[in-house]
Amino acid sequence: MRPLKNTLFVQTQGAWLNKQGENVVMNIDYEVKGRVPIHKLDAIVCFGQVSISPALMAHCTDNAITITHLNQYGKFQARIEGAVSGNVLLRREQYRISDDPERVQPICHSIILGKVHNQRQVIRRYLRDYKSQLDEPTIKSLDGAQQRLERGLNKILTTQNLPDLLGREGEMASVYFSVFPYFIRNPDFIFPKRTRNPATDAVNALLSFTYTLMTHDCRSALETVGLDPACGVFHQLRPGRPSLALDLVEEFRPIVDRFVLSLINKKQLGKSDFKTEANGAVWLKDEARQTFFKAWHDRKQQTIYHEWFEESVPFGLLPHLQATIMARHIRGDIDAYIPFLWK
Repeated sequence: MRPLKNTLFVQTQGAWLNKQGENVVMNIDYEVKGRVPIHKLDAIVCFGQVSISPALMAHCTDNAITITHLNQYGKFQARIEGAVSGNVLLRREQYRISDDPERVQPICHSIILGKVHNQRQVIRRYLRDYKSQLDEPTIKSLDGAQQRLERGLNKILTTQNLPDLLGREGEMASVYFSVFPYFIRNPDFIFPKRTRNPATDAVNALLSFTYTLMTHDCRSALETVGLDPACGVFHQLRPGRPSLALDLVEEFRPIVDRFVLSLINKKQLGKSDFKTEANGAVWLKDEARQTFFKAWHDRKQQTIYHEWFEESVPFGLLPHLQATIMARHIRGDIDAYIPFLWK
């Protein structure tokens, strides 16, 4: 089992990261403000005006520690990594599959089946935990959405081409998000609809921000097993877009949603932790990110059962396990890509 290392998040503006011995050291105005053992890291994520010394950068690229730069609001800007890893034969086969619709479609089916199954599990878990506290109209709406997702799973199995599959996925997403407001039990938060680029309310801002972090983890996992994260099967290929990482994220989105709902419903974050720009965009404030990152780190340490591997693993390892399954399928070791199905 791959050891679960940590991601170092740095959001202090003007920070200077450098290497001293076997530590990453953060300096602010020539004063040491933090120190982390470098052997415990597999990634560094910098928000806004954060600088990194050449020596630290060289160490990271030589030891498979990825460096990602986001702007202050969490939007991706750049990524620094070492030499391309992995077997060229594996990547060649990956490119061949991406150009063959007959080989792409089964993988897309698995990805979307995993996503819709996990969306249904969010509803089931909510009904299990809170059904006694809900009124009849709410229960009826949630049961109806659950049944529609169940029927959607069966329809996806019989969908014969990628455009229709995209339509099915969009239809199921609409059903899922139509009942998403019922999951929010904190009166300070509302969810009118799913919005992005930019998010126009606090819930959407949290969802998009966490999806970005999950995409970072999926990209790292794919590179670790030797796959090209830009060569996807479900998301269209675009220069600079990690399409396969976005594919891998799909089945994790409902689990990420559950994490976001936990932050809101347990009141770990409040309305005052967000700011609204002149254009209506809503962002999580810098100081509130400390609370978020601690909760996200704790969540990644919690175990979750993986049925295919038949063991409980830390949530933070799921991207690496699914990337391993994807690589095995592309290599021809297993007949199909097996999505993560949340129980």
